[in-house]
Amino acid sequence: MTATDLTMPINTSGRPLVLEFHEGDRTMAELLGGKGAGLAEMTRLGLPVPPGFIVTTEACRAYLAAGGDPEGLWDQVDAALADLETRSGLVLGDPDRPLLVSVRSGAKFSMPGMMETVLNIGMNDEVVAALAERGEAHFAWDSYRRLAQMYGRTVLGVEGARFDDLLTEARADAGVATDAELDDAHLQRLAAAFRELIMAETGKELPQDARTQMREAVRAVFRSWNGERARLYRAHEGIPDDLGTAVNVVQMVFGNRGDRSGSGVCFTRDPVTGAPGAFGDYLPNAQGEDVVSGVRSPMDLSELHRRDPEIHDELTRHLQTLETHYRDLCDVEFTVERGRLWILQTRLGKRSPAAAFRIAVELADEGVIDLDEALTRVNGHQLTSLLHPSFQIGAASPLAGGLAASPGAAVGQLVFDAATAMEWAGLGRDVVLARPETSPDDFGGMLAAKAVITSRGGLTSHAAVVARGLGKTCVTGIEEMLVDPVGRVATFNGSHVLAEGTVVSVDGSTGEIFEGSREIQASVVATAIQATASDATTEPPADPTAGAVLRLLQQADKRRTMGVRANAETPEEARTARRYGAEGIGLCRTEHMLMGPRRALVERVVTDDDAPGALEEIEALALDEFTTLLTVMEGLPVVVRLLDPPLHEFLPDLVDLSVAAAVAAAQGEAEDPVAEKRLAAVRRLHEANPMLGLRGVRLLLVHPEVAEVQVRALAEAAARLLAEGRNVRPEVMLPLVAEVAELSAARERLESVIADVAARHGTTLDIPVGVMIELPRAALTAGALAAHADFFSFGTNDLTQTTWGISRDDAEASFLAAYREEGIIAADPFQTLDEVGVGALVRTAVEQGRATRRDLELGVCGEHAGDPTSIGFFAGAGIDYLSCSPPRVPVARLEAGRQAVLRSAGSRAASDTR
Repeated sequence: MTATDLTMPINTSGRPLVLEFHEGDRTMAELLGGKGAGLAEMTRLGLPVPPGFIVTTEACRAYLAAGGDPEGLWDQVDAALADLETRSGLVLGDPDRPLLVSVRSGAKFSMPGMMETVLNIGMNDEVVAALAERGEAHFAWDSYRRLAQMYGRTVLGVEGARFDDLLTEARADAGVATDAELDDAHLQRLAAAFRELIMAETGKELPQDARTQMREAVRAVFRSWNGERARLYRAHEGIPDDLGTAVNVVQMVFGNRGDRSGSGVCFTRDPVTGAPGAFGDYLPNAQGEDVVSGVRSPMDLSELHRRDPEIHDELTRHLQTLETHYRDLCDVEFTVERGRLWILQTRLGKRSPAAAFRIAVELADEGVIDLDEALTRVNGHQLTSLLHPSFQIGAASPLAGGLAASPGAAVGQLVFDAATAMEWAGLGRDVVLARPETSPDDFGGMLAAKAVITSRGGLTSHAAVVARGLGKTCVTGIEEMLVDPVGRVATFNGSHVLAEGTVVSVDGSTGEIFEGSREIQASVVATAIQATASDATTEPPADPTAGAVLRLLQQADKRRTMGVRANAETPEEARTARRYGAEGIGLCRTEHMLMGPRRALVERVVTDDDAPGALEEIEALALDEFTTLLTVMEGLPVVVRLLDPPLHEFLPDLVDLSVAAAVAAAQGEAEDPVAEKRLAAVRRLHEANPMLGLRGVRLLLVHPEVAEVQVRALAEAAARLLAEGRNVRPEVMLPLVAEVAELSAARERLESVIADVAARHGTTLDIPVGVMIELPRAALTAGALAAHADFFSFGTNDLTQTTWGISRDDAEASFLAAYREEGIIAADPFQTLDEVGVGALVRTAVEQGRATRRDLELGVCGEHAGDPTSIGFFAGAGIDYLSCSPPRVPVARLEAGRQAVLRSAGSRAASDTR
């Protein structure tokens, strides 16, 4: 059967429902799923891949849409199965020549453990008896009990813990520690117990017909696409819900067939550190599920070299072939059956953020890729995790140690199940999820936790792989830790008991667990970035990850077209921003110098209480702070935004004043004229909805004296510094403008102040005046505003609030989380820009503004400017610079360069196709 066979039944879409491995390749992941495309590609490369076929994503989508089998599906499956039987010389369900197959999910994008698998399809009473008679009783009964366990849970819906309980009882009865040690008789009794459980729970027998087993398993995999954990994973990873999963039907090969058999998972490089050389886990006499489930702690890959060096050498050659072919880190599953190596799966390997940077740069150094491509293989989210602090080095003794599965440092309260982790995290607590081993059902808890620790499992266990993908700190294989989820305790070293809620510190870089909270220090990467920015002659860092990050930041700086500035008000923030590579200040919020005790100065102005004296104090404060700030940022632009917050933030609370007055009156105290005057003024200025009231440019027009003294201070600071020969570049930004007349009136006042200062100093002051676009009306009338503005800066925080009609603080504390869980929104619009709504307003403002003034400078100063996903949008919208908090400056630099390379590559690709 081939993809071009016109007699082959096809779906109404015209796409095949079933393809054999030799008919596909790596480019067909959308149809074949990532796993199927990998099997097809490895088959083409001549690697030892067990034969099989793929039920395509087209079949899954059709099944889910119709609620039943698509027309022609089983005819195609039967044809592919007949071909498989011919090539293998085995027959599904035949006791004499039994063909056993696996039925595995495989979506376009890797979703480790989130969907279903059933192994040993084709095993039944006749097959198990025949194998036992031929001297393979242990293998036969072990395979049969696995089929019953997987089929019962996946296809028939029996709770997985019920099978685990029976398995635990069997080990206890046999007096053994692992499943592999169970003898033939115990395995036979276990298989019978599993089947009895299935009948008791479902009223159904484990099917004896092999084709029925296969068909029901395929349908179960289809259904698992919409399982709760799969939906949750897709929502977090941004994977579309309409892709569907392929199903891979592959001839079984068995790692549990004696001492010269085994299974493993390996990587072509270390996925934690990025160090070169094969890296992975191996379990002798075990099936692949044993390795990834964490039920048995695996051995290092060197154990395979010790046991069978020829097989190890062959595996190493295949790993090199795959890395060379895919030009990237590959994740490979393999099985050794009686001394014969089989490669079961390959995909691009998930890696820690540290490994991502190191691998990308080292592949470039090896000539496999260039630095531009290396830049596209990392992202701002990964860099964000590397900038996080780590534990300070100290004399504290660890409670226990395990495998450093995902680096980082985290402190939190112990919890022992996913539900508690999510509940406590929702209450604002930091939690550490401790489990014997994790399963896909724990994904929600892993997402909520600061760190994950497990007593079993290796560096390729479910906990390790998922935690690395999430950027979570993780330690696995902590043999000194016994977790009791029922008793809500964890016991370390046999006697030290920690109850749920106990604070622990987890070091994912060393694999150590500490009781209590440890102090944290800045990351090596952050330190290296700051050292390099402040001193170009600094020696390259010894840490390979830090060195790789610096290399790619330098490449990003060469490629990016957007500038990167910082949001900063204090001299220390400005210095930090420069150390991180900021090219100026894109947002200096003047209200920050008037908060705390100083806010009384604004109160005195707006209530006409000693306004002249208050204005003089405000001007003196502003002059001092602007002088320092401009000096620190010498040579770089500094955008000073005039007062933006609602007026009530500068006034005393009306309720407090009213209560105090009422209490005084009730106690018969004499009237206080000052207190009465103050209460009357606050009542006069009180607003029901201050976020939409007297703030921003409105306040500046009603009380222009506040803005004028700040601008006078800025102009005075600039004039004095220029007279000293310093290169300073101040700019002024007007907030919350909605109408061009507001801008025109405010600008006229400000320019008059600047001109007056310049005249007194006998100099010329070039201080651009711009507008903060944070209201929908401003975006929609941007053409008119641009005629009176030197620049725009998008305040995307308020623009999101006013576009959505919701308060950020209230929404994030209440319903936004529920909206995400229900799938109403894919992402928090205050974290990742809403491209459909807010993004449309940004594009409109850019187009109108540039139509009026081609040289109009455009910036973004909201928090979205530091969000890697949102930066991709800004790159396409024509933004000139980003301005974010100082610690996010390196992220913005990296992502801006990355987006420039991606857009350039996209343009070249589009040109090539024309």
